[in-house]
Amino acid sequence: MLRAGSVVTCIACKGLLPSRMGVKFRVPLQKLHPLSRAIHHRYSANNNPQRPPHCSAARHYTSLSRLPMRPPKSRSGGHGYQQHRTFWVARLAARLLKLRYILLGSAVGGGYTAKKTYDEWKEMLPDMSEYTWIVPDFVWELSENIDLDKLASALPELEEIAKLLPDMEKIGENFTFLKSLLSSETTGESALRAPDVPPASAAMADSGDKQFKKSSDKEKVDQLQEELLRTQLKYQRMLERLEKENKELRKVVLQKDDKGIHQRKVKKSLIDMYSEVLDILSDYDSNYNTQDHLPRVVVVGDQSAGKTSVLEMIAQARIFPRGSGEMMTRSPVKVTLSEGPHHVAMFKDSSREFDLGKEEDLAALRHEIELRMRKSVKEGQTVSPETISLSVKGPGIQRMVLVDLPGVISTVTTGMAADTKETIFSISKAYMQNPNAIILCIQDGSVDAERSIVTDLVSQMDPQGKRTIFVLTKVDLAEKNLASPSRIQQIVEGKLFPMKALGYFAVVTGKGSPNESIDSIKDYEEDFFQNSRLLKDGMLKAHQVTTKNLSLAVSDCFWKMVRESVEQQADAFKASRFNLETEWKNNYPRLRELDRNELYEKAKNEILDEVISLSQVTPKHWESILQKKLWERVSTHVIENIYLPAAQTMNSGTFNTTVDIKLKQWTDKQLPHKALEVAWETLQEEFARFMAEYKGKDQDDIFDKLKEAVKDESIKRHKWNERAMDSLRVIQHNALEDRSITDKPQWDAAIQFMEETLQSRLKDTESVIADMVGPDWKQRWMSWKNRTPEQHTRNETKNELERLLKLHEDHTAYLANDEVTTVRKNLEARGVEVDPVLIKDTWHQLFRRHFLQKALLHCNLCRRGFYYYQRHFVDSELECNDVVLFWRIQRMLGITANTLRQQLTNTEVRRLEKNVKEVLEDFGEDNEKKVQLITGRRVQLAEDLKKVREIQEKLEAFIEALHKEK
Repeated sequence: MLRAGSVVTCIACKGLLPSRMGVKFRVPLQKLHPLSRAIHHRYSANNNPQRPPHCSAARHYTSLSRLPMRPPKSRSGGHGYQQHRTFWVARLAARLLKLRYILLGSAVGGGYTAKKTYDEWKEMLPDMSEYTWIVPDFVWELSENIDLDKLASALPELEEIAKLLPDMEKIGENFTFLKSLLSSETTGESALRAPDVPPASAAMADSGDKQFKKSSDKEKVDQLQEELLRTQLKYQRMLERLEKENKELRKVVLQKDDKGIHQRKVKKSLIDMYSEVLDILSDYDSNYNTQDHLPRVVVVGDQSAGKTSVLEMIAQARIFPRGSGEMMTRSPVKVTLSEGPHHVAMFKDSSREFDLGKEEDLAALRHEIELRMRKSVKEGQTVSPETISLSVKGPGIQRMVLVDLPGVISTVTTGMAADTKETIFSISKAYMQNPNAIILCIQDGSVDAERSIVTDLVSQMDPQGKRTIFVLTKVDLAEKNLASPSRIQQIVEGKLFPMKALGYFAVVTGKGSPNESIDSIKDYEEDFFQNSRLLKDGMLKAHQVTTKNLSLAVSDCFWKMVRESVEQQADAFKASRFNLETEWKNNYPRLRELDRNELYEKAKNEILDEVISLSQVTPKHWESILQKKLWERVSTHVIENIYLPAAQTMNSGTFNTTVDIKLKQWTDKQLPHKALEVAWETLQEEFARFMAEYKGKDQDDIFDKLKEAVKDESIKRHKWNERAMDSLRVIQHNALEDRSITDKPQWDAAIQFMEETLQSRLKDTESVIADMVGPDWKQRWMSWKNRTPEQHTRNETKNELERLLKLHEDHTAYLANDEVTTVRKNLEARGVEVDPVLIKDTWHQLFRRHFLQKALLHCNLCRRGFYYYQRHFVDSELECNDVVLFWRIQRMLGITANTLRQQLTNTEVRRLEKNVKEVLEDFGEDNEKKVQLITGRRVQLAEDLKKVREIQEKLEAFIEALHKEK
């Protein structure tokens, strides 16, 4: 075995270092390639025979150093040849044994070198697991539509491809050699010095190297920081380029789907499933302490701190209303961000899509958000707790759910409600007190930190900072205005504010112009941080800047919180569902679980069935009801204003003339209106009667309030056809003009109608007189009743007037003044003081009774007068003009009832049914109305059961999809 020192070099080793590498000193042996070291040892041993062979301090061994030198050929024969022939077998065996060790050592050394090289290269490769979302979803589904086995069989074999690849082991060995060579420091200085360099020169070289190292460290740090920024910007540009390509690929796939090239079932995205759960929870009023603790990102900040701008940068669109210094966010806005092929926005309760790439759609979206905010604010208030739900999809958008809250204010200004500040605080606390909510705290960097209000509020809700992310906005203005940039460093390091946070970020959201586009803001932000002293001087870290990094961090934190808490929420709703189902089984064991909407549909069908039953009413029933009600309405006018005045005349001609005039006036002005009123009231009564009679075994009392409201609203909306009044007036006028009674049954019917009417009026008149004079002697003795002084006066007046009527049976309807005076004096003579008005009032009732009694007697005489009427005989005793009048009235009532019945059955019932349907449709769209009309514990319990089941099912589906995505 040959041994050589570490300082000795040879001519062969010098040839391995070319002059272009700039190394003017000798290379230490430890830095040489193993193969070069082997060659170096061999030659150096032969060239330096005078050096002592034992130098253990710098001894190096290689497998090649054990190889024996080839012996010189023997020139002489005889003994030399014999000796060579004698030991050739031993020499051959020894060489074979040495060859085994050579192969074993080479294999071990080569394997270790290859493994080390592979590990180094593996560590240099970037971790691409975080960028799997860049690959569109259809790539993962290619296996469903493309036969990958055929493609794999068409590809060349791995052995053929391996032949084309470079030898990675050799490249790795050379790379390791060059890396160790260039990074050599003081450890190899003794070996790098030439043997002929004096000690003084070596010391000077060492000091020069140290100074050079110190001066170059700062440059290296600066270069590394600049290179890091360039690399980060480079990767951001690559991501943006990949996002654009992804968007184009998505469009192509969707276009193929539209053309029917291949049908692919589009699955609902994970974030959309989660957003649906949040929407249901926002509408769910729990009575079982099942609180909404599902994660969402709550964006809070002082007014005009730039929180809406940060949200727009994350959503990559200017979607919110803007104003300078004015409160624009008046209610919470829930924004569901998700990745999609097109950049669009849509409200939860609307099917319209707003294309965020078009400025007119952006303006329409901002206007719609502002209208919804102002509509949600009640009168006398400034902000509202009602949430506006909006979804935004687009390529490259991070998936998360954010809630933009109204900005926190310190002072209530003119025009605001007095409780605006407290209302904003209560809304913010309601969202932040959720233990799983991620608080995105926005702080304006251009104002003094001491003026911040939101930081104190956030520190109260999350004192440990376990779910808070702090964002410093307007950093460009902060760097320009602040005298000490280190103040910004203190803020982003969490040393200035008392609050704690998971992470701190610094962003720039534009130059303050409302017309800036998202792309221009991104470019401005990128240029600012690339040239900013904050990043160059190390005050800010590269991962703490730009809204892109912020959105990535918030999205990661959001999904981490979702994975940690969603299963607990599912278990809570499962327990709530069990409690509700147990209560239903105990209280309503024989009833189906119908929620408010299902109950409303059931009641709607019942009401429509009841309306349809109106068409089953017989014509005879309609006409009898209409005729009876119409006569009840007009009988007083006929008796008091037509019959009695006409009956005071002395001859039939005057009677008929008076009747005709009064009937004509009545028909033109009042009768049609009265008839339509009666018909409308009859329709209402029949509708109400059918709704009341419909109740049976299956009738649910829970619908009573709803049915009553539907009936009232339908009747209120229903208006009778105005054209029917004109036609009805003509019909009634023609009926009253006819005086010809054609047969005896009609005559008898008219007499009977007249008798019934007069008897009814006579009975009413006698009842009035009895009330005026008080109880008679029989009632006074039997019932112990007494007359009042007024009744006593009226009784005396009645007796005096009855004596007058007996003397003058044909007296007129009115008393003369002298007759009034005579009656009064006669009463005064008996000690009764009476007023002339009382005398006239009493006379009216007495004469009315006297006239009706005479009319009934005349009616009985006219039963045998049809023959005289038909032959037109003139007989003063049998002039039955009043019978003809009542026949005309009766005939008019029958014709009017028939006409109204036809109009009811042919037109008005259908119109009423239409009105009822419209009312039911309006009530069905008004949730508040349904809540008012369909109430009770049973309804609320069914509503809670439906909501809890829906939430639990959607949560379970979301958890399953979440596990699949993992």
